[in-house]
Amino acid sequence: MNRVYEKSFGAAKIVTGSNHLIDTGTSKILIDCGMFQGEDEELNYKNFEFNPKEIDALILTHGHLDHVGRIPLLYKHGFRGKVFATEATFDILKVVLKDSAKLQMEDYKTREKKAKRLNQNAKHPLYTKKDVKEALKLMKKVITHYNKPIHITKDIIAVFKNAGHIIGSSFIEIFYQKKHIVFSGDLGNKSTPLLPSPQKPGVADSLFIESTYGDRNHKSFKESKKELIDAITNTIKKGNVIIPTFAIERAQLLLCILKEMSQKGLLKNAKVYLDSPMAKKVTNVYKKHSYLLSKECQKYKKHPFEFKELKLIKSVNESKKINNIKKGAIIIAGSGMLSGGRILHHLKHNIWNEFSSLIFVGYQAKGTLGRKIIDGATFIEIYNEKIAVNAKIYTINGFSAHADQSELIEWMKEFDRLEKIYLIHGEEEKQKIFQETIQKTLKKTSHIVEMKETIYL
Repeated sequence: MNRVYEKSFGAAKIVTGSNHLIDTGTSKILIDCGMFQGEDEELNYKNFEFNPKEIDALILTHGHLDHVGRIPLLYKHGFRGKVFATEATFDILKVVLKDSAKLQMEDYKTREKKAKRLNQNAKHPLYTKKDVKEALKLMKKVITHYNKPIHITKDIIAVFKNAGHIIGSSFIEIFYQKKHIVFSGDLGNKSTPLLPSPQKPGVADSLFIESTYGDRNHKSFKESKKELIDAITNTIKKGNVIIPTFAIERAQLLLCILKEMSQKGLLKNAKVYLDSPMAKKVTNVYKKHSYLLSKECQKYKKHPFEFKELKLIKSVNESKKINNIKKGAIIIAGSGMLSGGRILHHLKHNIWNEFSSLIFVGYQAKGTLGRKIIDGATFIEIYNEKIAVNAKIYTINGFSAHADQSELIEWMKEFDRLEKIYLIHGEEEKQKIFQETIQKTLKKTSHIVEMKETIYL
């Protein structure tokens, strides 16, 4: 019998770049093919350390950029296997990849101008809109359904189960002969009301589990929601609220909370601007697959994310006009880590104002502008302009789409049988804390996966 092994080519001792290979000797499959973000961005420009032409199938846990962002590169280098994912994940990845190509081209044009002035060549984008279009055209999509076993290859069967992270997200149970291998993907925060809690897992000889928040517990959703409402209501009297947000899940959760505020009359004399074409598209995906939302969100029928104070920004000119507003504006825009996009313009016009607020509602990776502000920067640079950080800064982590330490532990306790535990998708110092907690609470050892390490299963 062939020795089955796993190798992680991303999300090992770091959070982003999810990319895991399973080789049975007969089949080679990938779980995710994500983009590196933050201080690890340069890794995106390295060649794959496996031959994409030899990959028989790609399994996608969900549609976030750090799980699907390098798929066009996979096709450029010869991958032609089947791709397995839920229908909602396919809908999300289409939006994500197109947006990624657009942002890369915008960044390239900016770099190119600077490079020309220095008689240098600018680094080209990883891929273009044309590459995305070609990849989507070549993609042999196989739509999966929760709890229904599906043949991935001749010798591998998988079961997708609801991970409760973003719409369509899954954790994957892989069956090869008598081996049961589980990849958690990203597990959801069960206290947020947008999606159902992660499903109960079965058995695992080997579990590869995310550890993004393995070192801590989130504030309760109830407490976080109150903090958000207080921050907004206090700010809009004299200034504006800036919320950098991820277009997927976080934007929809915020709209759900703001809808409730609207119904309670808490947004009088205020306007909510969703200044993110991508978030608008993703919200339409959430509406299309509203049957996957929690019962609490489904009570709003066709419009769980709409209310009278909400204005969807369509054009760049509309976006610019927002910056003339001195108070009462609640601006939701991307990117969530302040790494680009329309949010930077709004930040430039508001972060110096002591009456305004900047509210972080998501994870800020090392090396991002968001992380610098959270770590206490008194000045930041936006478009080559130095700007003082005078606005009130809030970090509200109870809205995270990720399970926290206690939820990860509780989920692992639900296994009928759990043998080996491998930690992926986390910063090493946080993984070490999580490792100690696993030992203390589950009485089990765990292993922090190294990049490109061969793990025999």
